[in-house]
Amino acid sequence: MRGGYGARGVIYTIIGGLSIYAALTSAQVGGTQDSLGRLRSAPLGQVMLAVIAAGLFAYLIWRVVDAALDLEDHGTDAKGLLGRAGQVVTGVFHGAIGVSVAGLAFGFGGGGDGAQGWTRWLLSQPLGRVWVAAAALILGGAGIYYIHKGWTGHYKSHLRCTALTERIDPALTFGLAAHGVLIMLIGLSLGAAALDGDPQRAGGLGQALDLLRGMVWGRVALGAAGVGLLGYALYNFIEAGYRVVPRFSGPDVRTLAQKASL
Repeated sequence: MRGGYGARGVIYTIIGGLSIYAALTSAQVGGTQDSLGRLRSAPLGQVMLAVIAAGLFAYLIWRVVDAALDLEDHGTDAKGLLGRAGQVVTGVFHGAIGVSVAGLAFGFGGGGDGAQGWTRWLLSQPLGRVWVAAAALILGGAGIYYIHKGWTGHYKSHLRCTALTERIDPALTFGLAAHGVLIMLIGLSLGAAALDGDPQRAGGLGQALDLLRGMVWGRVALGAAGVGLLGYALYNFIEAGYRVVPRFSGPDVRTLAQKASL
Protein backbone atom coordinates (compact mmCIF):
# COMPACT_ATOMS: atom_id res chain seq x y z
CA MET A 1 0.00 0.00 0.00
CA ARG A 2 2.68 2.49 1.03
CA GLY A 3 4.86 1.65 -1.95
CA GLY A 4 1.93 2.04 -4.33
CA TYR A 5 0.85 5.44 -3.06
CA GLY A 6 4.47 6.56 -2.93
CA ALA A 7 4.99 5.62 -6.58
CA ARG A 8 1.91 7.59 -7.58
CA GLY A 9 3.21 10.54 -5.59
CA VAL A 10 6.51 10.48 -7.50
CA ILE A 11 4.73 10.32 -10.87
CA TYR A 12 2.48 13.29 -10.18
CA THR A 13 5.35 15.27 -8.70
CA ILE A 14 7.21 14.89 -11.99
CA ILE A 15 4.18 15.74 -14.15
CA GLY A 16 3.17 18.66 -11.94
CA GLY A 17 6.68 20.09 -11.90
CA LEU A 18 7.03 19.81 -15.68
CA SER A 19 3.60 21.41 -16.14
CA ILE A 20 4.64 24.42 -14.09
CA TYR A 21 7.88 24.63 -16.08
CA ALA A 22 5.89 24.50 -19.33
CA ALA A 23 3.60 27.27 -18.07
CA LEU A 24 6.61 29.50 -17.37
CA THR A 25 8.39 28.71 -20.65
CA SER A 26 7.53 27.52 -24.13
CA ALA A 27 8.38 23.90 -23.31
CA GLN A 28 6.09 21.16 -24.57
CA VAL A 29 3.47 19.80 -22.20
CA GLY A 30 3.86 16.05 -21.64
CA GLY A 31 1.60 13.30 -20.38
CA THR A 32 2.49 10.50 -18.01
CA GLN A 33 4.66 8.51 -20.41
CA ASP A 34 6.33 11.57 -21.94
CA SER A 35 7.17 12.97 -18.52
CA LEU A 36 8.57 9.69 -17.24
CA GLY A 37 10.44 9.22 -20.51
CA ARG A 38 12.47 12.32 -19.67
CA LEU A 39 13.45 10.70 -16.40
CA ARG A 40 15.19 7.84 -18.23
CA SER A 41 18.07 10.07 -19.35
CA ALA A 42 18.65 11.46 -15.85
CA PRO A 43 21.36 10.03 -13.56
CA LEU A 44 20.04 6.74 -12.17
CA GLY A 45 16.92 7.37 -14.25
CA GLN A 46 16.46 3.73 -15.22
CA VAL A 47 16.74 2.67 -11.59
CA MET A 48 14.15 5.26 -10.58
CA LEU A 49 11.79 4.08 -13.33
CA ALA A 50 12.20 0.48 -12.19
CA VAL A 51 11.36 1.50 -8.61
CA ILE A 52 8.28 3.43 -9.81
CA ALA A 53 7.15 0.42 -11.85
CA ALA A 54 7.57 -1.85 -8.81
CA GLY A 55 5.53 0.62 -6.78
CA LEU A 56 2.72 0.59 -9.36
CA PHE A 57 2.67 -3.21 -9.31
CA ALA A 58 2.50 -2.99 -5.51
CA TYR A 59 -0.49 -0.66 -5.88
CA LEU A 60 -2.17 -3.23 -8.13
CA ILE A 61 -1.66 -5.94 -5.49
CA TRP A 62 -2.88 -3.64 -2.71
CA ARG A 63 -6.11 -2.71 -4.49
CA VAL A 64 -6.95 -6.31 -5.40
CA VAL A 65 -6.27 -7.57 -1.86
CA ASP A 66 -8.11 -4.57 -0.41
CA ALA A 67 -11.18 -5.37 -2.49
CA ALA A 68 -11.06 -9.16 -2.00
CA LEU A 69 -10.75 -8.97 1.80
CA ASP A 70 -12.90 -5.81 2.07
CA LEU A 71 -10.30 -4.14 4.27
CA GLU A 72 -12.17 -0.85 4.09
CA ASP A 73 -15.55 -2.30 5.11
CA HIS A 74 -17.48 -1.45 1.96
CA GLY A 75 -19.77 -4.41 2.59
CA THR A 76 -21.52 -6.84 0.26
CA ASP A 77 -24.56 -4.79 -0.79
CA ALA A 78 -24.79 -3.32 -4.31
CA LYS A 79 -23.03 -0.08 -3.36
CA GLY A 80 -20.29 -1.92 -1.52
CA LEU A 81 -19.65 -4.36 -4.35
CA LEU A 82 -19.51 -1.47 -6.82
CA GLY A 83 -16.94 0.28 -4.65
CA ARG A 84 -14.84 -2.86 -4.37
CA ALA A 85 -15.03 -3.41 -8.14
CA GLY A 86 -13.79 0.15 -8.59
CA GLN A 87 -10.78 -0.66 -6.41
CA VAL A 88 -9.88 -3.58 -8.68
CA VAL A 89 -10.30 -1.44 -11.82
CA THR A 90 -8.02 1.31 -10.49
CA GLY A 91 -5.47 -1.32 -9.48
CA VAL A 92 -5.46 -2.92 -12.94
CA PHE A 93 -5.20 0.52 -14.56
CA HIS A 94 -2.12 1.40 -12.53
CA GLY A 95 -0.67 -2.06 -13.14
CA ALA A 96 -0.93 -1.37 -16.87
CA ILE A 97 0.92 1.91 -16.36
CA GLY A 98 3.50 -0.08 -14.41
CA VAL A 99 4.08 -2.35 -17.42
CA SER A 100 4.67 0.70 -19.61
CA VAL A 101 7.03 2.27 -17.06
CA ALA A 102 8.94 -1.00 -16.80
CA GLY A 103 9.26 -0.90 -20.59
CA LEU A 104 10.81 2.54 -20.33
CA ALA A 105 13.20 1.33 -17.65
CA PHE A 106 14.38 -1.81 -19.40
CA GLY A 107 14.01 -0.73 -23.03
CA PHE A 108 11.38 -3.19 -24.26
CA GLY A 109 8.76 -0.63 -25.27
CA GLY A 110 6.83 2.19 -23.69
CA GLY A 111 6.92 5.87 -24.30
CA GLY A 112 4.29 8.24 -25.56
CA ASP A 113 0.71 8.61 -24.41
CA GLY A 114 -1.22 5.42 -25.24
CA ALA A 115 -4.71 6.98 -25.23
CA GLN A 116 -4.98 7.18 -29.01
CA GLY A 117 -3.59 3.66 -29.48
CA TRP A 118 -6.08 2.12 -27.06
CA THR A 119 -8.91 4.16 -28.57
CA ARG A 120 -7.97 3.05 -32.08
CA TRP A 121 -8.01 -0.58 -30.92
CA LEU A 122 -11.38 -0.20 -29.20
CA LEU A 123 -12.93 1.49 -32.25
CA SER A 124 -11.83 -1.45 -34.41
CA GLN A 125 -13.81 -3.88 -32.24
CA PRO A 126 -17.53 -4.70 -32.61
CA LEU A 127 -19.55 -1.87 -31.04
CA GLY A 128 -16.28 0.04 -30.77
CA ARG A 129 -17.89 3.45 -30.42
CA VAL A 130 -20.06 2.13 -27.61
CA TRP A 131 -16.98 0.88 -25.73
CA VAL A 132 -15.17 4.20 -26.16
CA ALA A 133 -18.28 6.10 -25.06
CA ALA A 134 -18.52 3.85 -22.01
CA ALA A 135 -14.87 4.57 -21.16
CA ALA A 136 -15.59 8.30 -21.54
CA LEU A 137 -18.53 8.07 -19.15
CA ILE A 138 -16.44 6.11 -16.62
CA LEU A 139 -13.67 8.71 -16.72
CA GLY A 140 -16.19 11.53 -16.47
CA GLY A 141 -17.73 9.85 -13.45
CA ALA A 142 -14.28 9.32 -11.93
CA GLY A 143 -13.49 13.01 -12.39
CA ILE A 144 -16.71 14.01 -10.66
CA TYR A 145 -15.92 11.53 -7.89
CA TYR A 146 -12.50 13.10 -7.23
CA ILE A 147 -13.94 16.61 -7.22
CA HIS A 148 -16.70 15.50 -4.84
CA LYS A 149 -14.18 13.65 -2.68
CA GLY A 150 -12.10 16.80 -2.29
CA TRP A 151 -15.01 19.24 -1.93
CA THR A 152 -16.86 17.21 0.71
CA GLY A 153 -13.72 16.07 2.54
CA HIS A 154 -14.71 12.42 2.17
CA TYR A 155 -11.02 11.48 1.99
CA LYS A 156 -10.54 12.68 5.57
CA SER A 157 -12.10 9.52 6.96
CA HIS A 158 -9.12 7.56 5.59
CA LEU A 159 -6.35 9.79 6.92
CA ARG A 160 -4.94 9.82 10.44
CA CYS A 161 -5.24 13.15 12.21
CA THR A 162 -1.80 14.57 12.98
CA ALA A 163 -0.37 18.07 13.16
CA LEU A 164 1.02 17.59 9.63
CA THR A 165 -2.17 16.30 8.00
CA GLU A 166 -4.20 19.09 9.62
CA ARG A 167 -1.78 21.74 8.39
CA ILE A 168 -1.67 20.62 4.75
CA ASP A 169 -5.32 19.58 4.46
CA PRO A 170 -6.27 22.52 2.13
CA ALA A 171 -3.54 21.46 -0.32
CA LEU A 172 -4.96 17.93 -0.39
CA THR A 173 -8.44 19.27 -1.14
CA PHE A 174 -7.13 21.40 -4.02
CA GLY A 175 -5.07 18.51 -5.39
CA LEU A 176 -8.01 16.13 -5.48
CA ALA A 177 -10.24 18.71 -7.19
CA ALA A 178 -7.58 19.57 -9.80
CA HIS A 179 -7.00 15.89 -10.53
CA GLY A 180 -10.73 15.42 -10.99
CA VAL A 181 -10.96 18.27 -13.50
CA LEU A 182 -8.10 16.82 -15.58
CA ILE A 183 -9.69 13.36 -15.60
CA MET A 184 -12.96 14.93 -16.80
CA LEU A 185 -11.07 16.61 -19.67
CA ILE A 186 -9.62 13.23 -20.66
CA GLY A 187 -13.13 11.78 -20.57
CA LEU A 188 -14.40 14.58 -22.82
CA SER A 189 -11.68 13.81 -25.39
CA LEU A 190 -12.74 10.16 -25.42
CA GLY A 191 -16.34 11.23 -25.82
CA ALA A 192 -15.37 13.29 -28.88
CA ALA A 193 -13.52 10.29 -30.29
CA ALA A 194 -16.60 8.11 -29.78
CA LEU A 195 -18.90 10.60 -31.51
CA ASP A 196 -16.61 11.11 -34.52
CA GLY A 197 -15.14 7.61 -34.66
CA ASP A 198 -11.74 9.30 -34.80
CA PRO A 199 -9.04 8.03 -32.40
CA GLN A 200 -7.04 11.21 -33.02
CA ARG A 201 -9.61 13.09 -30.92
CA ALA A 202 -8.68 10.99 -27.88
CA GLY A 203 -5.97 12.15 -25.56
CA GLY A 204 -4.44 11.46 -22.21
CA LEU A 205 -3.18 13.72 -19.47
CA GLY A 206 -0.75 15.48 -21.79
CA GLN A 207 -3.53 16.58 -24.14
CA ALA A 208 -5.68 17.72 -21.22
CA LEU A 209 -2.84 19.94 -19.99
CA ASP A 210 -2.18 21.21 -23.52
CA LEU A 211 -5.88 22.07 -23.84
CA LEU A 212 -5.61 24.24 -20.75
CA ARG A 213 -2.63 26.10 -22.17
CA GLY A 214 -4.62 26.85 -25.35
CA MET A 215 -7.37 28.63 -23.41
CA VAL A 216 -7.60 32.30 -22.52
CA TRP A 217 -5.10 32.88 -19.71
CA GLY A 218 -3.86 29.42 -20.67
CA ARG A 219 -0.47 29.66 -19.00
CA VAL A 220 -2.15 30.64 -15.75
CA ALA A 221 -4.54 27.69 -16.09
CA LEU A 222 -1.66 25.33 -16.91
CA GLY A 223 0.36 26.61 -13.96
CA ALA A 224 -2.65 26.16 -11.66
CA ALA A 225 -3.08 22.61 -12.98
CA GLY A 226 0.60 21.95 -12.27
CA VAL A 227 0.21 23.21 -8.72
CA GLY A 228 -2.91 21.04 -8.40
CA LEU A 229 -1.00 17.99 -9.58
CA LEU A 230 1.67 18.69 -6.98
CA GLY A 231 -1.17 18.85 -4.45
CA TYR A 232 -2.40 15.49 -5.68
CA ALA A 233 1.14 14.12 -5.43
CA LEU A 234 1.24 15.35 -1.84
CA TYR A 235 -2.09 13.64 -1.22
CA ASN A 236 -0.60 10.33 -2.39
CA PHE A 237 2.47 10.76 -0.19
CA ILE A 238 0.20 11.46 2.78
CA GLU A 239 -1.83 8.37 1.91
CA ALA A 240 1.41 6.39 1.95
CA GLY A 241 2.28 7.57 5.42
CA TYR A 242 -1.02 8.20 7.19
CA ARG A 243 -3.74 6.15 5.52
CA VAL A 244 -6.17 4.49 7.92
CA VAL A 245 -7.27 0.96 6.96
CA PRO A 246 -10.55 0.42 8.86
CA ARG A 247 -10.13 -3.33 9.27
CA PHE A 248 -6.79 -2.83 11.07
CA SER A 249 -7.18 0.51 12.82
CA GLY A 250 -7.94 0.52 16.53
CA PRO A 251 -10.52 2.65 18.37
CA ASP A 252 -7.79 5.04 19.50
CA VAL A 253 -6.96 6.09 15.90
CA ARG A 254 -8.48 9.49 15.19
CA THR A 255 -9.05 10.57 11.59
CA LEU A 256 -9.21 14.02 10.02
CA ALA A 257 -12.96 13.51 9.59
CA GLN A 258 -13.38 12.97 13.34
CA LYS A 259 -11.32 16.08 14.03
CA ALA A 260 -13.51 18.11 11.65
CA SER A 261 -16.71 16.95 13.39
CA LEU A 262 -15.57 18.16 16.81
